[in-house]
Order: sequence, then structure tokens, then C-alpha cells
Amino acid sequence: MELTKLKLPGEAIQLYNLFIHGEIGRREFLAGVQRFAVGGLTAAAIVEALMPNYAVGQQVSRNDDRISASYETVASPQGNGIVKGYLVRPVSADTRNAVQSKLPGIVVIHENRGLNPHIEDIARRLALANFMAFAPDGLTTMGGFPGDDYKGGQLFARIDSQKMSEDFVAAALWLKSHPLCTGKVGVTGFCYGGNIANALAARLGPDLAAAVPFYGVPPPAEDIPKIQAAILAHHGELDTRLAATWPAYDTALTAANVPHEGYVYANSVHGFNCDATPERYNRAAADLAWQRTIDWFKKYLA
Repeated sequence: MELTKLKLPGEAIQLYNLFIHGEIGRREFLAGVQRFAVGGLTAAAIVEALMPNYAVGQQVSRNDDRISASYETVASPQGNGIVKGYLVRPVSADTRNAVQSKLPGIVVIHENRGLNPHIEDIARRLALANFMAFAPDGLTTMGGFPGDDYKGGQLFARIDSQKMSEDFVAAALWLKSHPLCTGKVGVTGFCYGGNIANALAARLGPDLAAAVPFYGVPPPAEDIPKIQAAILAHHGELDTRLAATWPAYDTALTAANVPHEGYVYANSVHGFNCDATPERYNRAAADLAWQRTIDWFKKYLA
């Protein structure tokens, strides 16, 4: 099931993006929405259309009998002490013998609101593609994702960002050493998580085999030669600020002899992959980006 789009102007979607990235406050966001309340369309309807609907965006049920899921706690001595996360495997993998049951691992990094239901759903989708996925919650020591994106963003602004980055390093290394993991690990992430996916590629060197950042900021130029993971980058054409970073990143990855590909999807905005936010979601682009992502991980985590 998909929500019906209101076909809001790009300016309304950009307003939402400014809001979720903390560049404007809630009051300014709501005031800005009023400008688009014309022709019988209410401000309340516009806000509802822009905000995520996780139930509608869910593709794989939490109770799907094809997956096995649990919440795990990982030690993060260089970070915030601990980081909790959502670990998902395909059930079919649990029926094989001990050697064959090992699977490649993928760390799934959330946006700047914490481990919300959409990111957990992404982890379940990866499990159905025959990976074991671990989605850590950077807000663990703040009580975890609070169930509301706005409140999650407020918590996110208060946590030590450097320590949270170390939490994601700890999560990746934990997954790599998991007894049911093959030792081949990749990472994907969205928005802030895309930034972290790129950063982990530079930080982890040979400990990371592949990274797939969605609309992520590249690492600093001096760190790009440290990357040994195969990089697949996704950007939306209308997300001009981030899409404009790709050519230089492409050139630097080429110079560093890093296997990589990058795609800029036509008529797509920041967040185009998120089916829980239908005004941003571009199904054609999302489906293509997802297939490329699965193929990339199958190639480089085999």
C-alpha cells in the first residue's frame, strides 16, 4: 500500500528537509507550510503528507516468519559505552549446518533521528536478500529512538557526535566478528547514515568490504586514499548540494584505485528512497537504487 501523493511543490519538500536537518525549527517549519495551503489544501494535510508514515512504508513485517530478529547490545569503549541495535537474519540460514549458516554482514546506519521503524524495515529487507543485517541506534545512551522523529532529532543534537561515530565503528567490528558472520561486512546508510557509511569506509580500511551511501557527504579528501571498500553512491538529481559532491568524489576514488560507481537519479529529491515519506519517495529511482545495492553487496561480500 502506498500513500497518495499531494504533488506538493519542490519548495515544500525542501522546507521539510531543512526542518529534519535542524536548519529551521518547528515553528518556522509550520509557518512555512502555511504558504502552500491553497486551493482547499490545509496546512494540517500538508504536514501530514510530509511527515513519515512508518506503517504505510513497511515492506517486511516485524513478524514475518522468513526472518529471525533480536535486539543486541554491543560494547563501545571508545564511544558512549554501549550501543544497542537490531540484528536480523533470514530464517533459512538458521536451518543449515554451522559452516553454511554463516552470512555476510551489513551495518545499516540511520538518519539523524535514531533507529526508527523505516531503518529497521531496511534491515529486514536485507535479511530477505540473504544477509545478516545489524542496525545500531546512535541514541542508545539517550534512551534510544523516542518514537517520534522530531523528538529524535532533538536528542540527536544533544549527543556527542564523535562518540556516536565510534559507536558505529564498534557495531561494524562486532558484526564482522559475529560467529554467524562470514567476516565480510558492508555498510549502507541514509542522509546522516550516508555520511557515516563514507566515513566508515575511510576509517575501517580492510575491515570493510563495501559501502553504499545514500545521499551522503564524502569523507575529507585526505582520507579517501585510506578506503579499501568498494563504494556505490546514490544521489537525487534535485538534491543539488549533495549531488554536486559526486564528481570530485568519483575522481578521488579513481585516483585511489577504489572500485566504485555512482548514480544521480533523475527527478529525485533528498530522501527519494524512503517510502515512509511519500512526498519525497520516487519509486522508480528507489527500486533501481535498491537493486543496484543488493547486486553490489552480493558482488563484494561474496
